[in-house]
Amino acid sequence: MDTDELKIVLQSGDVYIDLSSEDIGNDRSKTIAEGLKVNKTLESLDLDNNSIRADGAKIIAEGLKVNKTLERLHLDTNSIGAAGAKAFAEALKVNKTLERLYLYSNSIGAEGAQALADALKVNKTLEWLLLRWNSIGDEGAQAIAEALKVNQTLEWLNLRDNSIGDEGAKAIAESLKVNNTLEMLDLDNNSIGVDGAKAFAKALTVNQTLRRLDLRYNKIKEFKFSDERVIC
Repeated sequence: MDTDELKIVLQSGDVYIDLSSEDIGNDRSKTIAEGLKVNKTLESLDLDNNSIRADGAKIIAEGLKVNKTLERLHLDTNSIGAAGAKAFAEALKVNKTLERLYLYSNSIGAEGAQALADALKVNKTLEWLLLRWNSIGDEGAQAIAEALKVNQTLEWLNLRDNSIGDEGAKAIAESLKVNNTLEMLDLDNNSIGVDGAKAFAKALTVNQTLRRLDLRYNKIKEFKFSDERVIC
């Protein structure tokens, strides 16, 4: 799809546009951003697997700051990095419509997670945040945990495959004692051990809103949860 075709698609009036695997890259991210600034119908945009890097992410994030209709944005399997995550975090601080943000496999690291966590402290609309395969580690998990203590909208959080250990797990568990909106928490395939498992078990005696906690493929085989909400 060339630039002219891309413009036509963005002006189509459709509520859902799938532009995944269209090789948009940084060069045509400006076209996406300009479309977002003026589009008045689009609710869901799929930009998965498009070789969008930090510079492209920054441009698209500018469009998100002024867009007033988009509810779902898919950016899985790009390369936005920490700088791109920071740009989207700034957009989340002012955007008032986005409900779901998909950022699987974008190498945002702990620095990017910290930026998104800061945004979660003030954002009032985001309900789903998916950060699988981003190497956020304990540091990133701890930052997100602090955000969960004050955030009042997030319902679904995916942090699987992120090298999160006991320290990150304990921080998140502590946040669950006060958070009353999160319903689904996915920590599958991290490095959480028995200490982290114990922290979650204790937190779940207090938390009444979480419906599922996925702890499969961690290091907790010897620990048995009595709470049926836990999958391990």
